[in-house]
Amino acid sequence: MKSYNSKKRYEFAVFGGGCFWCIEAVFAKLRGVRKVTSGYAGGNPAADRIAPTYEGICSGKTGHAEVVKIEYDSEQVSFRDLLNVFFAFHDPTTLNRQGADTGSQYRSIVLFANENQKNESNQFIKKLSENKIFDKPIVTEVKPLHKFYPAEDYHQEYFSRNPHNAYCQINIPPKMTKLREKFKDLVK
Repeated sequence: MKSYNSKKRYEFAVFGGGCFWCIEAVFAKLRGVRKVTSGYAGGNPAADRIAPTYEGICSGKTGHAEVVKIEYDSEQVSFRDLLNVFFAFHDPTTLNRQGADTGSQYRSIVLFANENQKNESNQFIKKLSENKIFDKPIVTEVKPLHKFYPAEDYHQEYFSRNPHNAYCQINIPPKMTKLREKFKDLVK
């Protein structure tokens, strides 16, 4: 039996699949997820000398993607569960685009923290491709995570703090409905 005073060690995963407001809202609803932080990662090594800004990554010059860092309890939700949700809530077949959002910052990317995440991500994508889950080839990048930069404070928990924002109202409620219907066993 675990002591109430024991410190829980959380794992993390980093995914990018379009606007981080949308992805953050979905992952924040999963059981076992302790925290979801919107941020930037996957940039050019030279661009990693200074923390990127939203304006900087939107220029396309830094090479960073809008991503979320998900801290989770692997006893309640697995990395594979997170991959299942990730690939169900964005289009991994569109290069540098998700819906109306265009630019390299909106690309589909998995930034792995260890060899297990790398192997599991590559195997997962291979299985999706073999089973022809998508009509077009998957273009999701699988790269090592070098640095993660939290986005500006106003991007954090954006949907929960700005539920009436027009962009959010159009894009996030349908994702929440899909989450409750397709992944009800994973929802808090």
